[in-house]
Amino acid sequence: MVEGLTIILQYYFESQSRIYRDCQQHQGADHFTEKNMETLLTIKKAYYTILAVIGIPVNLLAIVILSRRKCGLSTCTTRYLIAMAAADLLVVITAFILRRINSHYSPESFLNITPVCSINFVLISASSECSVWLTVTFSFDRFVAICCQKLKTKYCTGRIAALIQTTTCILLCLKSIPLYLLIEHEVIIDNIPWFCSLKPSYFTDPAWMAFDWFDKVLTPLIPYALILLLNALTVKYIIVTSQVRKALRNQSKGQNCSDPEMENRRKSMILLFTISGSFILLWLMHVIDFLYYVITGISPEYYNDSMHTFAEVAVMLLSLNCCTNAFIYMVTQSKFSEQLKSKVKHTVTTVI
Repeated sequence: MVEGLTIILQYYFESQSRIYRDCQQHQGADHFTEKNMETLLTIKKAYYTILAVIGIPVNLLAIVILSRRKCGLSTCTTRYLIAMAAADLLVVITAFILRRINSHYSPESFLNITPVCSINFVLISASSECSVWLTVTFSFDRFVAICCQKLKTKYCTGRIAALIQTTTCILLCLKSIPLYLLIEHEVIIDNIPWFCSLKPSYFTDPAWMAFDWFDKVLTPLIPYALILLLNALTVKYIIVTSQVRKALRNQSKGQNCSDPEMENRRKSMILLFTISGSFILLWLMHVIDFLYYVITGISPEYYNDSMHTFAEVAVMLLSLNCCTNAFIYMVTQSKFSEQLKSKVKHTVTTVI
């Protein structure tokens, strides 16, 4: 068994137990010098550990606080924020804890047995894409609430929000199931398959190559473009309507007065722009990496040192998106911040 464990550790340090999103990128590790690889692995080990330590409590707190419905948000908005926090929490658990941290600290764990890590690959893909697409659906919901007053009463309801969230997550989960068929073991020890890697046919079979393109376009290209478009349209609408409403109120009253309608829109705008803006910034490098791959035709396994580092940093930044939303709620929503302080104070008092 000691010999088997030695082989497992050897394969661990060679393969570094890849998640699906950067599985191809890690195959290019041969381009790295040994020193660069060790430095990068050390940074990633600390980085994902910190994300897990922060991500679980902040997302759990967000779910608990939002579920109490005392933050002054509409039912529709509340359901979207809860769903996004739940998706982010699943990403932290599956991608950071069960995959990356487990591979760093316990490479001999049963979680690295091929059937188990294959299932986890599917869960990582499903939860990651749900997190991304729930951000898109939330952006569209806020776009309708701000810019489409006639459609707002019918679309921006709790029932419609729940229906859209459920449908989106079910479709993305079904789309992720074929990933299980792409995985093969890296080594067999005592008749047990260990670790996960993509089958060679994934890079040569036309059907799988088409699936790969569909997968990459579906996430992140389409969501990124949609969020940019929705935010641009929202900004344009706000500028135009603000000028019109200001002119009308000045004509009718001869002075600037507070506008309750614009104040409500301002609160929705702040929440929308901070969440979508955070998504746009954190996913920017990954989108650039994808466009580089499309334009140059250079497969990630043939990246040089600098491009491989760029791709890794891109994945690290987009991973941060799973921990930022809860902090955004604290900064932009005063009632959420009050509920958080009350909850923390109550918990500390109870413990003491």
